[in-house]
Amino acid sequence: MTTSTPKPLAGLKVLELGTLIAGPFCARIMAEFGAEVIKVESPEGGDPLRKWRKLYEGTSLWWYVQARNKKSLTLNLKHPEGRAVLRRLAAESDVVIENFRPGVMEKLGCGWDSLSADNPGLIMVRLSGFGQTGPMAPLPGFGAIGESMGGMRFVTGFADRPPVKTGISIGDSIAALWGGFGALTALRHRDATGGPRRGQGQVVDVALYEAVFAMMESLVPEFDVFGFVRERTGNIMPGITPSNTHTTKDGKHVIIGGNGDAIFQRLMQAVGRPDLAADPALSDNAGRDARRVELYGVLDAWAGARDEAEVLATLAGAGVPASRVYSVADMFADPQYIARAMLEEAKLPDGRGMRIPGIVPKLSATPGATEWLGPRLGEHTEAILQALGYDNAAIERLRAAGAI
Repeated sequence: MTTSTPKPLAGLKVLELGTLIAGPFCARIMAEFGAEVIKVESPEGGDPLRKWRKLYEGTSLWWYVQARNKKSLTLNLKHPEGRAVLRRLAAESDVVIENFRPGVMEKLGCGWDSLSADNPGLIMVRLSGFGQTGPMAPLPGFGAIGESMGGMRFVTGFADRPPVKTGISIGDSIAALWGGFGALTALRHRDATGGPRRGQGQVVDVALYEAVFAMMESLVPEFDVFGFVRERTGNIMPGITPSNTHTTKDGKHVIIGGNGDAIFQRLMQAVGRPDLAADPALSDNAGRDARRVELYGVLDAWAGARDEAEVLATLAGAGVPASRVYSVADMFADPQYIARAMLEEAKLPDGRGMRIPGIVPKLSATPGATEWLGPRLGEHTEAILQALGYDNAAIERLRAAGAI
């Protein structure tokens, strides 16, 4: 998997302190594009993600993807010499990413004030449930809490049922993306103010609930101006019609997006309703939304009388956006996924082949790549310490003392 293609973040050193999803996913993005990411793990089992979901020979398959291109260093942060190693690493790093509860890093003597004193150009990305300030800052918060407080859960599901979640930890992942964006923005400012050692470092403070809240479209101004509270509407979005999920004759589910004015006319022609295509009252979204029950009835009946293949072929021929609701099995057989290399070939430690997600986004000149899968616990400890100036005797002493 190793490539010789130049990567845009080559030369950056990132220190990852965190577990599970938000912090590690943020660091993973940077590792995919060439940053040297050193993941600090406890010698006692490491990141719990190593044991989450489906295990292959004792290791999570998710781990191999989440930790790709990272180096694993074991440090006992309860030991003063372990913390001393951490301080030395942070002094040489461009970015520190952590997702502990606020106050934990300070208790370790490795808070922002301490680390930035040694390295003024440092960028510190801090991901937490509620941010580093405010009355809720000390409280624990996972992605599910961020999705709830950020507004996403309230609008997800059907009006006559309780709110539901998406099938992934989307709150953590959204926060990770904001963290990565914040890190690169802060690095740009640091470089503009003097570079790695002389430029201005700063804290990137990402709260999970705020990361989700930032995705909530027109939620705030609609409430402030009209007192409108957006609620659960199932598979439709009022005001954007038609856009819905329809069940085909063979029991498959197809999304049809016909909410553009010209697209709507093509859709109605394709389903045999030229009268609706020509109806001036349906020429814009407002008019269509007022008659959405009628329109969805037409589309339900049309799709329900045809197999999925015919529905998709007809709509593709008419230039109407549509898609089956993909399972992972669909992805593995899909020509678009294959053409875009979104299912990479990799090898597990025992040589068994495995497909993993491709890299996003795709850069034309300096693309990201998978160089190696998630490492064994502590796999790079000795090499990292040697690069810091520790000789073999010093490393053995740290190991004997329980610091690594």
